[in-house]
Amino acid sequence: MSVLRRLTLSVSVALASALITPASAQVTSETIQTSAGAMQVSAVVTGLDEPWSFGFLPDGKIVVTERDGRVLLVTPGAGGVTLRTPPQVEVDGQGGLLDVLVPRDFAQSRTLFFTHAKRQGRGSGTAVTKVVLSADETALINHETIFESAPGGSGGRHFGSRLVEAQDGTLFVTMGDRGDDDSAQDRSLHNGSVLRITKSGAVPSDNPFVNTAGVQPEIWSYGHRNPQGAALDNNGQLWITEHGARGGDEVNRVRKGANFGWPVISYGTHYSGRSIGEGTAKQGMEQPVTYWDPSIAPSGLTFVSVGPWSGDLFAGSLKFDYIARLEGTPLREVEQIQGDSTQRVRDVRQGPDGALWFLSVGNGALYRLAAVGS
Repeated sequence: MSVLRRLTLSVSVALASALITPASAQVTSETIQTSAGAMQVSAVVTGLDEPWSFGFLPDGKIVVTERDGRVLLVTPGAGGVTLRTPPQVEVDGQGGLLDVLVPRDFAQSRTLFFTHAKRQGRGSGTAVTKVVLSADETALINHETIFESAPGGSGGRHFGSRLVEAQDGTLFVTMGDRGDDDSAQDRSLHNGSVLRITKSGAVPSDNPFVNTAGVQPEIWSYGHRNPQGAALDNNGQLWITEHGARGGDEVNRVRKGANFGWPVISYGTHYSGRSIGEGTAKQGMEQPVTYWDPSIAPSGLTFVSVGPWSGDLFAGSLKFDYIARLEGTPLREVEQIQGDSTQRVRDVRQGPDGALWFLSVGNGALYRLAAVGS
């Protein structure tokens, strides 16, 4: 992983097809009709291998993670390389190198945060590692693992693993139940929860269970199955999307100290067809803001703050190959943005330019979606 790997990038829509290698995406440009008019989708980088997440640096460069452990630094229209010395990760089923967070103070600190699977004895758990991007932008240095789940679990399922910087500078980290349903209700574990930590990995003093015996103090909320999307709305409120089993994918507005019910309540069933828990509601357990049945496998989440979709929520679908747009009170899916480029959408983010950017696992590409001509 220490060898620099050149990436294929689009310089413009007209040149994109000439720059694609055989290993790259088949779709480099297309027009999709949406509720806001015709949108142009353009490949920014192609030839990615199991891309998981991306983040924007202040100077316009983009950090991209690949699940096998590579970290890529992309300069749109100019080129990109694989950074040396990425975090050490355990590639275990759905686990590997997962989310990346570019904090608001990056211009001063040059710090990046990654979530990833980490070997723990015979199993693995979700960890958060802090690094610094070297001054010459060729390597990640000063590695420090500031958190790891205690304990993780065996098997390669449900690592969760989204990172969000709260308005106060603390970090929200989503944790899956690691395929062990009941662990999401066991607060002596980190499994199946949303955590809140500082940028050094410490526990904030105002976390809800910081003084509760037998409870992991990092826990902010619990009773989650596998949250793979997380974002702040325009008011700084945290929202997540999480995978149900067979049906019952949820959108949740996360509340401090709340129990979101998995696996006691759910709007889905087990893959075998058996019912889950005690039904769809129980006193003391939160209801989702909305849910999908059948499941769409939501992964990646963002709010848009400008343009005709301002205030709307967007979630990628791994299962049905589209980007869901949600709006209204009550919140519901109102549009499916879909084309050849939206194969297995893993991550969705609003860029600094106001456009909607997304990662397609199926195409191995990072795309930009914006109004035609913009």
